[in-house]
Amino acid sequence: MPSQENIKVKQAIIDEIGGKMEKANGVVVIDYIGISVDQANAMRVKLRDAGIDYKVYKNTLVKRAIDGTPNAGLADVLDGPSAFAFGYEDGIAPARVIDGIIKEFKKMEFKAGLVEGVLYDADGIKQIATIPGRDVLIARFLGSIQSPVGKLVRTFKAIADDRDDGTAAEAPAEEAAPVEEAAPAEEAAPAEEAAPVEEAVPAEAEAAAEEAPAEEEAPAEEEAPAAEEAPEEE
Repeated sequence: MPSQENIKVKQAIIDEIGGKMEKANGVVVIDYIGISVDQANAMRVKLRDAGIDYKVYKNTLVKRAIDGTPNAGLADVLDGPSAFAFGYEDGIAPARVIDGIIKEFKKMEFKAGLVEGVLYDADGIKQIATIPGRDVLIARFLGSIQSPVGKLVRTFKAIADDRDDGTAAEAPAEEAAPVEEAAPAEEAAPAEEAAPVEEAVPAEAEAAAEEAPAEEEAPAEEEAPAAEEAPEEE
């Protein structure tokens, strides 16, 4: 019969597993048989540097920890030695890093895994492992949305440079030429033509015309024929 001390120790481990399962965004279960001590230590260093929590647990304790939880599906693959890798930020990181270690050591293999609460079998985790990390995806996304913005900025800069050279500044001036069409001040000249000063001259012409007949009446001075009456005095 297990002692109270052993029961407490086991319960502490069960609580620890349950806490990690609940906190993790990604969990990978692997069969670590065949790996050497040196390889195991090197693997732990790589996983730690990647921010991944790696630990070996007894299957019975893990089953008790996940019983009745959304992660209970992992119980089906808990047969034989099992090691667990927990990712608390990037849910894909455990699969991706361990996949690289498996390819390097040519040992170990995936059993199953959880990513964002979704259960994947061994083949599914291998596919998950090929997805780039969150930082890479964010960088690619930012690059994709910044590309059009970059082109727009370069276009504006080119326009600004042209204006500094005075070339583009003249173009708007030519386009602004339609303002001259809006200067109907010159077209208002017809108003002056409507009252032409030269047409007022006919008044003087009329005056001259009226005086001209008066001069034509001057023939009254040509009464010279009256001198023809002189012979009567003889």
